[in-house]
Amino acid sequence: MEESVNFVKGYGKIDPSDDVTTAVHRQSPLPNRRRKTLTIAVTVTLLLFAIIIAVTIAATTVHHRRTKPSQSPSLKSSESIKTVCAVTQHPDTCFTDVVSVNSGNYAVNPVAIFNLTLQLAVTELTNVSSLPKTLISKSNDLRTGSALRDCANLFDDAVSQLSRSVESMRGESVLTVEKVGDLKTWISAAMTDQETCVDGLEEMGSTAVDEVKMKVQRSSVCMSNSLAILSHMDEILEKFGMHLH
Repeated sequence: MEESVNFVKGYGKIDPSDDVTTAVHRQSPLPNRRRKTLTIAVTVTLLLFAIIIAVTIAATTVHHRRTKPSQSPSLKSSESIKTVCAVTQHPDTCFTDVVSVNSGNYAVNPVAIFNLTLQLAVTELTNVSSLPKTLISKSNDLRTGSALRDCANLFDDAVSQLSRSVESMRGESVLTVEKVGDLKTWISAAMTDQETCVDGLEEMGSTAVDEVKMKVQRSSVCMSNSLAILSHMDEILEKFGMHLH
């Protein structure tokens, strides 16, 4: 009976050494779990922090782009005119003349700028086209009178050639290879007319030659600018991301 009691007691008893060992085994995973939990928490915090920084930088960049002041129309127009006029023999004069007639700063592409140079050329040539007739009325020299009459006819033809050029560009916003060829022919013809007039007066030894040379200088420069722009139109358009049609 005593053995039975002892057996029963022994069955329900917990050995202290066993209790300590069991406790250690049960408690030993806890520090590892805490480390893992802490590591996860730190990682998540860092990720959130990185995301916040990235979002802040992106928002700042977008805001900067949206609030960055764009170039004014006049500045864009001036830069475009400088680029186009750079191919001429008289870039400064070309720029000043075009800016003076570019009302509203609308000319920002090469075709519009070319049209302005062409209008300037027509205006200047028209202003001096009556010069030969005026000089004829003042001259008593028959040879000079004959040369001036030739000049009058040549100037009329020059104005006609440039007017034809202006008319062909009316309402046009693009240029074709064929149109550029025609314009170069007409403008060159007008320049030749004017040069022929001066050459004729020089051959005659006319006293009016110096005055004619001085008066036609402006129209000569304007026509030269228009012709130079046409001659380099391919490369000019390329700088603007455009091309001949």
